[in-house]
Amino acid sequence: MITAQPTRIAAFFDLDKTVIARSSALAFTRPFYDGGLLTRRAMLRSAVAQLQFLLANADEDHVDKLRKHVTDMCTGWDADLVKSIVSETLDEVVRPVVFPEALELIRQHKDAGHDVVLVSASGIEMVEPIGDLLGVDIVRASRMRIVDGRYSGDLDFYCYGDEKATVVHELADEYGYDLSRSYAYSDSITDLPMLEAVGHPAVVNPDKPLRHHAEANLWEILDFDIPTTAAHRPSPTTVGIGTALCATGIGAIAAAVLYQRHHARQSPERAA
Repeated sequence: MITAQPTRIAAFFDLDKTVIARSSALAFTRPFYDGGLLTRRAMLRSAVAQLQFLLANADEDHVDKLRKHVTDMCTGWDADLVKSIVSETLDEVVRPVVFPEALELIRQHKDAGHDVVLVSASGIEMVEPIGDLLGVDIVRASRMRIVDGRYSGDLDFYCYGDEKATVVHELADEYGYDLSRSYAYSDSITDLPMLEAVGHPAVVNPDKPLRHHAEANLWEILDFDIPTTAAHRPSPTTVGIGTALCATGIGAIAAAVLYQRHHARQSPERAA
């Protein structure tokens, strides 16, 4: 029996810092607070976690700390209430922080007849609606365990690292993707297995290890600008570091970006 060769092409996108300029796992901190799921202290902790996420390289230890923060934060939450809050606030929370260049890339792939796949370590409750908003074809994400309608604090599936590459291969088998002709995009060295699974890997605003790997292997490097709605915010030097740390949502992004730019200007090594 002769097996038909795969003929379809897919473009696999990481989500956080690749398509949107923040952590999708923490993007809904303010709506969750308004919905009674978070205390003020927990909201502040999430704002700090968001800043740490934006300022740090996403190495395994850092990502694991973020994962633990999110699962601990969500333990005991009503799963249906979470889905309802995400649905009601999706447009106002996510649309302002989507990279316009990422939207254009998605459009180009769809115009070329490629399937667009979102593969994220964040929870399916956030990622699936974001995928619908972006018009992607398939979403794969982490899944938290639900017991009696509430999150237990455990994960049924963690879509991270090698697991992302496994997802890519499984989807290729299911949909007939030719991975040698397919594409993948990510910002993080932790997504190297997914990037290496396709014939056309590209890196987006990459962390230092991934940038070095991309340069050494002649991969395409894409540098996206922070979305305008996130960039045009007061500087932490103006409003004060305390206020910046307490900011949530887009303000947290602005604080992080401006903090980085401020220190880049101050650094003698960069100025040389």
